[in-house]
Amino acid sequence: MSSLLSHHKDQLRLRKSVSDSSPASSAATTKSLRHERLSRLNSSGSSDGSNITSSNHAESYFKRRENRLSARKKAEEETANNDYKRMYEKALATNQRLKTRLETSKQELTVIQDQLQRTQKERPGDSSSNMLEAERKESWSLKKKISDMEEQLKVKAELKMENQRLKDENGALIRVITKLSK
Repeated sequence: MSSLLSHHKDQLRLRKSVSDSSPASSAATTKSLRHERLSRLNSSGSSDGSNITSSNHAESYFKRRENRLSARKKAEEETANNDYKRMYEKALATNQRLKTRLETSKQELTVIQDQLQRTQKERPGDSSSNMLEAERKESWSLKKKISDMEEQLKVKAELKMENQRLKDENGALIRVITKLSK
C-alpha cells in the first residue's frame, strides 16, 4: 500500500516537473526522473517481486507516454509543415499569375506605343496645323469679343452723357415751374 502511495506521489511530482520544464528539455528531464523513480522503487524495503513488477509497470508507463508525446509532436510538426507548404504554394501561384499579367500589360503597352508613334509619323503637319487653326479661331473670337465690348463701352458712355443732360434739363424745368407757380 505504501509503495502505491509513493508511486502516486512520484507521478504527481513527475507531472509537475514535466509541465514546468521547457519542451526542448522535457525528454531529458523525463528520462532522468524515470531513472530516479526506478532507483527509488528498487531501493525501497518491499519485496523483490513487487519491486520488479512496479518498476516494469513504471517503465512501460513512461515508454508509452514518451511514444504518445513523440507521436503528437511529429503530428504537430507535420501539420505545421503542411500549412507552410500550402502557404508557399499559394504564394507561388499568386506570383506566377501576377507575372503573367505584368507580361501581358507590357506587351499591350508596347503595341500602343508603336501605334502612337506610327500615327505621329503619318501626320506630323496635321496635328500642328490643327493646333494652329484652333489658335487662330480662338484668337479671332477673342478679338471679336473685345471689339463688341469696346462698342458697348462707347454706347454706355453716350448714354451716361445723355442721362446727365436730361437730368440737368429736368432740374431747369422744375425751377421754371416753381417760379411760375408762385
